[in-house]
Amino acid sequence: MGGLPAGKVEPAEHDYADWERRVDALMIILSGGKGGRKLMTVDELRKNIEALPPDAYDRMGYYERWVTSITQIMIQRGVITTDELGRKMAEIDKRG
Repeated sequence: MGGLPAGKVEPAEHDYADWERRVDALMIILSGGKGGRKLMTVDELRKNIEALPPDAYDRMGYYERWVTSITQIMIQRGVITTDELGRKMAEIDKRG
């Protein structure tokens, strides 16, 4: 978590899962990159990540925190509702 000692960072290239690439692309699009409409800021992303409870923060990976934060931003800004999100998640779950 921000400001807490975390040990040495080992920089290394690695392959990203498809969903991680999608989350990264979503961040770029929603933050107005590539000339799109700006629906969020990096500051909002950071604020919502920092607001995660410590146990959730520790349990989630880097892109899991991003997608959780992006979801919260879209709800906070009224871009999506929790009902819409729930319906879409149920639809996807049925596809199995």
